[in-house]
Amino acid sequence: MQTGFVHLHNFLRWVIVILLVVSIVKAYTGWSAKKAFQPGDKKIWLFTMIASHITLLLGLYQVAMGRYGIFTTQLPEGTSFMKDKFYRFFWMEHPVTMIGAIVFITLAHGMSKKSVADEVRYKKAFIFFLIAALLILAGVPWPFRGEIIGRPLFPGA
Repeated sequence: MQTGFVHLHNFLRWVIVILLVVSIVKAYTGWSAKKAFQPGDKKIWLFTMIASHITLLLGLYQVAMGRYGIFTTQLPEGTSFMKDKFYRFFWMEHPVTMIGAIVFITLAHGMSKKSVADEVRYKKAFIFFLIAALLILAGVPWPFRGEIIGRPLFPGA
């Protein structure tokens, strides 16, 4: 079951990245071209938010109860997880940056419900989605991050 959750969490990362790129492009083109807000934009933003929230739930379960979870892992006596690069990343840095990204994705989706000018709606959504994308890019354990933190682009690879 743990392996399935890790694979699903990883798969949803790619869904979020794709949806974020589409959302950023739609928000930017709507803002720069001064388009009227479209219901299709609201749906894409909603799917981005739903995928990120599902991924958040899977990630929180893994942080708490997963293979290396806070409640299932016993650190050696007298050691701090903040001094261990692996646990610091997966118990602190990754969850905090991802929660921050999901907050910005949720704020961006919230702009679709606001009764403000369409240009303002697109501009704020673009900024929120861009910040979320930067946080996700910074907080994901990409393969180039080294042996301790880095994970393959696709599970099982």
